[in-house]
This record gives sequence, structure tokens and C-alpha cells, in this order.
Amino acid sequence: MTTAAAGRGPLSAGQWRILALLIACSFICLVDRTNLSIGATDIQRDLHLTDYRLGLLLSAFFFTYAAFQLLSIAGWLADRFNVCWVLGAGFLLWSAATALSGAARTFAAFFALRLLLGIGESVAYPAYARILVNYFPEHHRGLANALIDAATKAGPSVGTLLGGLFMLHYGWRPFFIVLGFAGAAWLLPWYRWMPRGQSVATRQDPAAVPSVADILRRRSAWSTALGQFCANYFWYFLITWLPGYLEKERHFPKDKMAFFGSFSFFLIGIVSVTSGWLADRWIRRGATPTLVRKTFAGTGLALSTIILPVVLARDERTAMALLFAACVAFGIYTPTIFAMTQTLAGPLAAGKWTGLQNGFANLAGVAAPVLTGWIVQVTGQFYLAFLLAAAIALAGAAFLTLGVGRIEQVAFPVRATD
Repeated sequence: MTTAAAGRGPLSAGQWRILALLIACSFICLVDRTNLSIGATDIQRDLHLTDYRLGLLLSAFFFTYAAFQLLSIAGWLADRFNVCWVLGAGFLLWSAATALSGAARTFAAFFALRLLLGIGESVAYPAYARILVNYFPEHHRGLANALIDAATKAGPSVGTLLGGLFMLHYGWRPFFIVLGFAGAAWLLPWYRWMPRGQSVATRQDPAAVPSVADILRRRSAWSTALGQFCANYFWYFLITWLPGYLEKERHFPKDKMAFFGSFSFFLIGIVSVTSGWLADRWIRRGATPTLVRKTFAGTGLALSTIILPVVLARDERTAMALLFAACVAFGIYTPTIFAMTQTLAGPLAAGKWTGLQNGFANLAGVAAPVLTGWIVQVTGQFYLAFLLAAAIALAGAAFLTLGVGRIEQVAFPVRATD
């Protein structure tokens, strides 16, 4: 297998196979992550859970997922050991946790398995980054990253549709078991075609590499982290509680919930790809990254507040039209955040800055399910949960447009060395 340093020709057949496997891995990763929300109402009934405890269960994954990234444990594993084996081991762990969840009989057992799922999936993005840097040249990484990201939107969409229909006929327990074992089949082609050989490592001058403290001194670092946290809160609110809302408050049967939930996530993915293409085209025509990135981020998150009238609309068709509009708006934002961060950080700080930001932002995966569950349990309805999600999305727009300065590479200080 050639490394990133090889030629400027098209991707080889081997590189396409690797990319296809990473796309499939990302797709399965998100299906396994969101399967709990698809069967939330059935699981709540079978395990006799309150809304608050269901919220805790929905958030459990993010305790370990965010912690292992924020503390750089996942990144250390990907950098210290053979990254392909690290990804394979993480995949095996989260597939096993998914399958065993189908046999869970208590809240504690299910909660522990969701923590294991978070540990397994925490290595995915650090592993993707290392593989792409080592085996894909710079001029192909944009397409590779875009396709992997698109799979993260397709996962909840397809998972919600097929999972909802499967559970309607066979129940939630068989779905978890089948999903875990079927997903594990990915390991066979991965072992056959994963990259092999010594990876290419670029040694940088330690004095030139920014420290964590250097990054945290920057207002833009805090603003991008807070902005992504707010956007993630909105996203995790959708993927963890939208199915439950459609069933509990809109009284949709499982198949109807599956269709509308799936289409909502599908819209985000389609608009995300389109917005990314339009943003790049605008920049190529001479617009500054500051104007383009802030316009897409601010407009997308501000218009996502259309989610609030969804819970107020009595007419079903009006409510679903508003829901789809909110998802379109959110899709305008999604391709922007990491492009913004990569420009600000530059090549020397991109890994650290992105890791810290993504770890902090995924704490929203803990906050959104728990707060929503608590609000629904206390008030008996979803209105305040929708209001909070809309308000936080609006705050995210403010952080990314007003908190972030000019979107250009930060000039970090060079530290003295002995």
C-alpha cells in the first residue's frame, strides 16, 4: 500500500477499498450509536424506566465516548499502536456491546453496555484521521472526509427507518442482537484489505508545535468548542428524542415514526453535502473564509430554531413540514465547523485543537438526553425541551459568528528549547 507521500494520480483500487471500508465503518458506527433511541419507548416499557432514567440511558454512551477523546486516550491508542488493529479492536468491542444489549434485563446492565459502546467507538475518528493522513494524499482527503461524514448522516436515517420497521415485527431485543452480529461481519474484509506496512510519520520541531495551553489561550478555540457544543446539543436532541417525541406526543405508530424520523436525518445529510460544495465554490470565486464559514454556520444554526413551532403546531402536516425545514437549516451548518477549525489551527495544531474541541462538544451527548428526559418527566410534555434546543442552537450561532474572529491561521508563539 502506498502512503500519502506517493504520486498525484487517482486513488488506487486498494485505496478505494480502504475508503469504502471506512465509510461502512462510519455508517455502522452511527447505526449502533442511535439504535437505542429507535427502540426507546419499547425499552422504557419493558425495563420499567422513568423518562429521567431513559434519558440517563440515552446519554450513557457519551460519558465514555467524550471522556476517552477529551482525555486523549483514544488518540494515544491510535498513535501508539498499529492503528488498523486499534480500529478493529474498537469495532469488535462496540459490536459485542450492541449484541449483548439485546439480552440486558436491568437498567444497570444496559447502562454498562452503553458505556462499553462509547469506549469502543471513541477510537473511530482518531483512527480514521491517522489512516487518511498516512495512506491518502492531501489532494484526495477532502473527498475521503466528505464521504465518511456523509455516512454519519446516513446511519441514523437508514437505521431509524429499517430499525423501526424491524422492531415493529420482531421487537427491540432481536434488533440489537442481529445488528451486533451483522455489523461484526465488517471485520472480515477489514482484516483482508486493511493497510499494512510501516506508516509514514512526520517529525516536527517540538518548539513549533503548539501546546494545549497555547490553544486554550485563544478566544476562537473556546468559541468554536462552545459553538460545536451548542450545535451538537441540537443534533443529539434530535437523534435521541425525536423518535420518542413522534411516538409519545404525536402518537405515531412505529412504522410512521420510522419514516418521518428517517427522512429528517436524510435531509440533513443531503443538505450538508450540498452546502459544503456551495461553500467551497463561493471561496473559489474569491470570498473570504471568514465570510463564507460564518454565513453558513450562523444562518444554519439560527434557522434551526424553526424546530420550536413543531411542538406548537396542531396540524400534523404543518408540524412535519416545520421539522423538515429545521433539518434543512441544520444541514446548512454541518459542513462548516471542522473546516473553520482546520483553517484556524493550521497543520501544526489541527489534531490537538480538533480533539479538544470534539471531546468537549460531545459532552452535549450527555446533556441533551438527560435534560430532555428530566424535562419531559417533570412537565409531562416536550415543549420546554424543544424551546431549550432552539435557544442553545441560537447561542451556537452567536459563538461561531461573534465569538470567533477572522478565520485565518492563528500565529502561535514559538517556545524556547534547551
